[in-house]
Amino acid sequence: MSMKSEAPEAQKRFYRSKEWQHCRKEYLASVGGLCERCEARGIIRPAKIVHHKEYISLCNITDPAVLLAHDNLEALCQECHNAEHFKNNKRYRVDEFGRVECRDVNPPISSVI
Repeated sequence: MSMKSEAPEAQKRFYRSKEWQHCRKEYLASVGGLCERCEARGIIRPAKIVHHKEYISLCNITDPAVLLAHDNLEALCQECHNAEHFKNNKRYRVDEFGRVECRDVNPPISSVI
């Protein structure tokens, strides 16, 4: 098994673990179940995802300070989570409604000139 295929499998195991399910539930309750980024902008929207600020990788998949520490977590709605993960992606963009859209990576020549 290659390292590339090991990372998603390790992440799946982690996200299905009782420790994560308990931590996720506890964290969401601690922030009132609301998207923290929306709330900071005065918008009240329920959080759907508990996001790891430091992304999970093979290097930290066994580190509870990364996986389960509340200071590394952030409650996000789907739109804010999409924006986080696609913010540096040149092929996709997130529109003002949080929807992921393909960018035209080969624009027509007339629009470049």
